[in-house]
Amino acid sequence: MSNFYEETVVDIHHWTDSLFSFRTTRNAAFRFQSGQFTMMGLEVEGRPLTRAYSIVSSHYDDELEFFSIKVPHGPLTSKLQHVNKGDRVLVGKKPVGTLLYDNLEPGKRLWLLSTGTGLAPFLSIIRDPETYERYEKVILVHGVRQTAELAYGDFIRDQLPSDEFLGEQVTEKLVYYPTVTREPYVNRGRVTDLIVSGQMFNDLGMPPLDAEIDRVMLCGSPAMLKDCRDILVERGFAEGSQNKAGQFVIEKAFVEK
Repeated sequence: MSNFYEETVVDIHHWTDSLFSFRTTRNAAFRFQSGQFTMMGLEVEGRPLTRAYSIVSSHYDDELEFFSIKVPHGPLTSKLQHVNKGDRVLVGKKPVGTLLYDNLEPGKRLWLLSTGTGLAPFLSIIRDPETYERYEKVILVHGVRQTAELAYGDFIRDQLPSDEFLGEQVTEKLVYYPTVTREPYVNRGRVTDLIVSGQMFNDLGMPPLDAEIDRVMLCGSPAMLKDCRDILVERGFAEGSQNKAGQFVIEKAFVEK
């Protein structure tokens, strides 16, 4: 267990029958960058049972927060969804990930494209002052099947703009675009379809994606990642990595188990 911190669950929130989030204590030695993930889980029969989880909380928070789906027969989430306040969880000591500013070339607009629990790393990014120092506009897109799955919507719309330190920048620069596929909603359709049709840009009053000024981070389902990657490459965007900065980056290790 030397690779893990043992943390205590301090709060749990069940968004729907299939989505929940929870907060834990944070070891003072644990450091991470906005957008990173770490291995997180439980000790089962004396051994760590963990998966990669993006960190929802900001890098300066005193606690850690995670956002997860519930899989009835999933090796980890079938157990993790039943945690209670006071329970102990394991948090990996070495956060990693590709959703980092330094993996992107400088740009004017930052698009954060997510589906489902892929929203998690972007909740950390939109609470980072550096995000607003680097970009003129930050557009957070969250695609789900049903409106009840638009977790953290009230926080993004109502609470974050009132933040004592970030509120002014958030109000000026952050744009939130939630979209639903299986129910009537103000924005309706798959993220990729809304990009290709141009509907998203019409709704936002913004020009289409441009590799010269736009930078994109992607986190979500494998199908969404593949389709968005294809769209971006077709439009002249180059994928970035720790070896070479580009116009877009993808988090491929995000857990959906």
